[in-house]
Amino acid sequence: MASHVTIQQIIAREMDIPEERVNATLRLLAEGATIPFISRYRKEATGGLDEVAIFNISERFDSLRELADRKLYILQTIEAAGSLTDELRLKIEETYDPSLLEDLYLPFKPKRRTKAQVARENGLEPLAKILMSQKCANPHDAAARFITDNVADAEAAISGASDIIAEWVSEDQRSRQNVRNRFQRWARITSKVVKGKEEEAEKYRSYFKVDEPLARCSSHRYLAMRRGEAEGFLRVNITIDDDAAIERLQQNFIRKDAREASAEIVAGAVADAYRRLIKPSITTEIEAEAKTKADTAAIATFAANLHQLLLAAPLGSKAVMGVDPGFRTGCKLVCLDSNGNLLHHDIIYPTPPRNYIIDATKRVQKLVSQFGIEAIAVGNGTASRETERFLRSVELPHKVEIFVVSEDGASVYSASKVAREEFPDYDVTVRGAVSIGRRLMDPLAELVKIDPKSIGVGQYQHDVDQSRLKRQLDMTVETCVNSVGIDINTASRQLLAYVSGIGDTLAANIVKYRAENGDFTSRAALLKVPRLGPKAYEQCAGFMRVRCSENILDNTAVHPERYPIVEKIAADNGLTLAELVGDRSVLDNIDLSKYVTDEMGLPTLEDIIAELRKPGRDPREKASEFSFDESVHEISDLTEGMVLPGIVNNITDFGAFVDIGVHVSGLVHISQMGDRRVKNPADVLKLRQQIKVRVIGVDIDRKRISLSLKGIANE
Repeated sequence: MASHVTIQQIIAREMDIPEERVNATLRLLAEGATIPFISRYRKEATGGLDEVAIFNISERFDSLRELADRKLYILQTIEAAGSLTDELRLKIEETYDPSLLEDLYLPFKPKRRTKAQVARENGLEPLAKILMSQKCANPHDAAARFITDNVADAEAAISGASDIIAEWVSEDQRSRQNVRNRFQRWARITSKVVKGKEEEAEKYRSYFKVDEPLARCSSHRYLAMRRGEAEGFLRVNITIDDDAAIERLQQNFIRKDAREASAEIVAGAVADAYRRLIKPSITTEIEAEAKTKADTAAIATFAANLHQLLLAAPLGSKAVMGVDPGFRTGCKLVCLDSNGNLLHHDIIYPTPPRNYIIDATKRVQKLVSQFGIEAIAVGNGTASRETERFLRSVELPHKVEIFVVSEDGASVYSASKVAREEFPDYDVTVRGAVSIGRRLMDPLAELVKIDPKSIGVGQYQHDVDQSRLKRQLDMTVETCVNSVGIDINTASRQLLAYVSGIGDTLAANIVKYRAENGDFTSRAALLKVPRLGPKAYEQCAGFMRVRCSENILDNTAVHPERYPIVEKIAADNGLTLAELVGDRSVLDNIDLSKYVTDEMGLPTLEDIIAELRKPGRDPREKASEFSFDESVHEISDLTEGMVLPGIVNNITDFGAFVDIGVHVSGLVHISQMGDRRVKNPADVLKLRQQIKVRVIGVDIDRKRISLSLKGIANE
């Protein structure tokens, strides 16, 4: 990048991070270190930057490198044309705004055959210069000298010269920036329903008549309007005051000493430049900026929701019955052991239209007893409430907790290649029920098998930039997997693939090696896996857990590279590793400053001690049982003022959706989230949180429920 300002300096300034930490982060990334590894095990180098900050540094670095490459191409192109001046070179090199860079390049950019180009070919550029000087008292007399076989008369000559002037104006950097600034400050977005499509567009009723400042248009509203436009229901426009914009441009080009006749022609050319060339271009640019801004907000919301969902409370290793409820097709049952292995499957029909309640009761009682079922997971789809009510009515041989589990994406999993590989001899209904059961046991381990977009938490995820969405969601999944850690001897290939430094190929190699050689007995044994070399081992080892290892540290988040320091701490205290781990009376009184080195500072030492206090601790909470209010089953059972228990099943920019057990989720609008103004719903609620809500509105025809948290105490 040929400029005195470096990419690292730009990132440091934009993100308010010391330059040396940015440099260290980028150096580690260039050496092949992963974001989770850097965040967890290289805190001294980065100053303790978290995964989000490191991801943002990486993304911004890539975008600035792309900008640098674009600059180089532009400089080479202009230089090859013999038009590169020292002044222009300096402007290009010092520009970090992509829009401004393209403005600088525009006059030199290869063009299709424009109206101005035709006029030049007809020899009218000298006339354009004469008119642009605005000193000509009689433009028609001047234009008459340019009449040729291709230029019929003076009017045609002036028209062609005006096209050239319009192009000059449109390629003027200050003109474009002026219009751009006006759009950024005063643009309004309007939305109207397409005439005759009012009924079809019912779901977009909120956008039938919109006229508001673009700067105040929220992400979800912008994306909703654009979706309605794409589906042919809405007409959406971004506009400014054209007359004011034209008048301001004309002031920039009309000379104070101009001859009136010439000035009128230039004024007309400026207006033409605005309407035909500048406004369409800047409008497209502003629309793209608005879309990018909306995408950023929507992707952030989706990623935050996904993070919460992946780290939802697991039940743990217990025998579980998974139930995929249904009416006509019955309820699909599967019995899973404590490791999630399928032991048995069946179908019962306890709901309409068959109502085989006695048979269903006997089957459930028998299966619970036979397989030692400790918990039942019921999918929250069709017939969920009816099935849950039936199961709670069954007298079971021992206590069994019953949970309602989100089944978003279960059908996607059941038909996927992953599911076919896991259960080649079973159909999609059995696979779906297995997924529901396993989600209760360990949401993270099961949900990593599903494309994050199919999990159904967020807003307009299919309308945003898909490559950006994938990068963000992949980073989110990777962060969650590595924050929890995985059991190397039970983890699926899909879960292993998200471990720092592993990926699909090494994950497959680990599973194959495990199948051929039995369980891993130490972390070091990973180095025996084909193609898993020292670098991959460095990146992944700290996130792997080997519960049966002779070295107790193999079942902690302490990285193998730090084993010697832990051994020294144990020896200094006259203890074995096994005696040191978990002994808070010793760990809480260690003088860590004695162990600080040039490579390892207090942040890493403090992490090590925290891990030794609670070795292998799962950072997630434990799942707790939940019951809906038995007095309501359908939306028609609701009345305003009711206070009901519910589960948060989606969070958006404008509020949160809560399942209260009536087949339709109610909305707690952001304005109903508290007695004080709430800026972000995620600051108040989290996914799968069990809360109480008040019903404040019921629209049975539109199947809409309005809820409130005001005046209700929730933990």
